[in-house]
Amino acid sequence: MIDLNGKRALVTGGSRGIGAAIVEALAKNGADVAFTYHSSSEKAVAVARSVESHGRRAVAIQADSADPQAIARAVEDAMASLGGLDILVNSAAIGHSGNIADLNLDEYQTLMDVNVRAPVLFAKAVIPHLRDGGRIITIGSALGERVPFPGVTPYAMSKAALKSFTRGLSRELGPSGITVNLVQPGATDTDANPADGAAADFQRSLTSLGRYGEPREIANAVVFLASPAASVITGAALTADGGAIA
Repeated sequence: MIDLNGKRALVTGGSRGIGAAIVEALAKNGADVAFTYHSSSEKAVAVARSVESHGRRAVAIQADSADPQAIARAVEDAMASLGGLDILVNSAAIGHSGNIADLNLDEYQTLMDVNVRAPVLFAKAVIPHLRDGGRIITIGSALGERVPFPGVTPYAMSKAALKSFTRGLSRELGPSGITVNLVQPGATDTDANPADGAAADFQRSLTSLGRYGEPREIANAVVFLASPAASVITGAALTADGGAIA
């Protein structure tokens, strides 16, 4: 077990999938956790109860990551409820499939707002409150490194942008002792991309391990990067994709 006792975390998109696994893993390792959710209120309640079952404080905050005002309010609520923040995990994301020739501009703009602008705005709002030892961790995608099939170009673009965001922000915050890192999952068994879905066998075939990842495995990578054990790691992309881009 990694010791995160006394740490206070904010996880965006924490009511389901990888985000929910991250919330629970942080709590299990001793952190108090605030998390945002868009519309899954029942799932948010369940995640909050899970956090509390580990003896930690939980704060569920409804917020639309496409709305800059909602982002600012979410950070304020998390700060007020937890008495400060030490860790930010940008997990909220959306995806749309389709080719560039058929691109819907409104869907594209929302995708970029949630997947790229929101991590920037959450970081902007949190940075003034972080101290030496603070952590910013963003969930990207192995598709930001390699796009092995058509139909995901805008999503892959949004995740590739997070690499430069991570590297650049690590330069800005390094002198303050704050680390900034990226976790890049591959195919992971969630509601959005289930391991028994129509394209699951193809996605498994791309990996070295021949299987999907599990949300808890991605969460374990986040917990490590949030911990003192990763104190010298910053500006890095940790790819957790079962070898899909090997």
